[in-house]
Amino acid sequence: MSYDALVIGAGANGLVTAHYLARAGKHVLVVEQRHAADPSADIGWVPDVVIRDLGLARAGLRIEQPDPWITVPLAGGRGGGGTLELSRDIGRSVEAIRHISPSDAAKWPEFCNRMRTLAGVLERLYLVPPPDIESTDARELARIAGLGLYVRRRGKQTVIDLARILPMSITELLDDWFESDVLKGLLGALGIWHLKQGPRAGGTAFNFLHHHAGSPAGVFRPPRSNVTQALSALPGVEVRHGERANVLAPNGRATGVVLEKSGEEILAPLVVSSADPRSTLQPVAIELDPEFGRAVDNIKARGVVARGTLTLESTPAYSTLCIAPSLDYLEHAYDDAKYGRDSATPYVEVQKTDGRLELHVQYVPYTDGAANVQRHQALQLRVAQVLGAQPSQVKLHSPDEEELQHGSTEGHLYHGELTLDQILFMRPVPGWSRYRTPIEGLYLCGSGTHPGGGIPGAAGRNAAREML
Repeated sequence: MSYDALVIGAGANGLVTAHYLARAGKHVLVVEQRHAADPSADIGWVPDVVIRDLGLARAGLRIEQPDPWITVPLAGGRGGGGTLELSRDIGRSVEAIRHISPSDAAKWPEFCNRMRTLAGVLERLYLVPPPDIESTDARELARIAGLGLYVRRRGKQTVIDLARILPMSITELLDDWFESDVLKGLLGALGIWHLKQGPRAGGTAFNFLHHHAGSPAGVFRPPRSNVTQALSALPGVEVRHGERANVLAPNGRATGVVLEKSGEEILAPLVVSSADPRSTLQPVAIELDPEFGRAVDNIKARGVVARGTLTLESTPAYSTLCIAPSLDYLEHAYDDAKYGRDSATPYVEVQKTDGRLELHVQYVPYTDGAANVQRHQALQLRVAQVLGAQPSQVKLHSPDEEELQHGSTEGHLYHGELTLDQILFMRPVPGWSRYRTPIEGLYLCGSGTHPGGGIPGAAGRNAAREML
């Protein structure tokens, strides 16, 4: 059977690309190495335009909007123990924060509104391909000018905030605003998500804003959804599970894919990969320009997050439990990772979704396959101690296991860190940010492309629109 397009990977971005192509009249096959869909929730903002275009609401899309959106244990101090719970209602959060810091409570509304404005600027950037700074095309120059005008209309403070905050560390940003260690810890944790960096590293304020995109003012955790499941329920695209595919690219032209298990070749004039850039392009390195190949090899994709589940006898009341008592706690957790060690006292979040308790544990650095039973058991014990649970209640898989099972380079779930040198027109590498590759007919559409991980569907839509 012949196809007009082949898509590698049945995650959110791969399926979004496939359905946009199918709706344009193309016969599309998606090849996915997993035998079944990942039961974990999709984390991040699903753009409204993707939901509307593909009719995801009718396909059973559920986007969780928990309230309170986060719960943090308090250890004595002015709060006298107990917990801090932040609400989707800014006024209720102000009252909760007032118990630990009246000064921070007074600043909370302005902080929330200014961060929301900056996240709104990013949202506008994320729904289109990255700006082409070398272009002389009048339409592209007009688009860049339009973005500048949009920012200017947000007011002088927004212009100042963009220039000042994006390169800052999340520590510098939060120290400017707040005094409470607890408040700064729970906010600072978002700034180091999926980065092999501590909260004092430059650019972590940008990472904080990136993950705030799509959330309302005062909510600093991205939404969770079943968007991949909803996309899988849509008709019009053929999906083949349990097959790992590599690109066929003789003479610098993509002609299809070859399946690893059977050796079967499937041909199509258009091949699109939602896998990470390194694992997609390294097998065809002989067809690449050496400079481009070197840039791909140097993409920073240092996995530091272990994921898993927590099993408790009864379902807890919280929606998200955050164990990040202070910025110093996060920095000390990173100190271990700098030397390739798992954090002795890791940052842990427990996220409740569809009755499951999913774990985010940081830092658990990729060790190039050096994972072993002793390390795994020690990590589960430390996470259990942080949560006050039994080790048998904690199930985790490390970045090494993520790479082994699913092929993600160094186990990085976002296919490349969201550092300042790997965003916008520099993602995945400078000069090739618009989803094309030097191999004719081969495109990228995954989290390793603009706008990056944590925005399921945005890269897939942008890439499809570029192809069409």
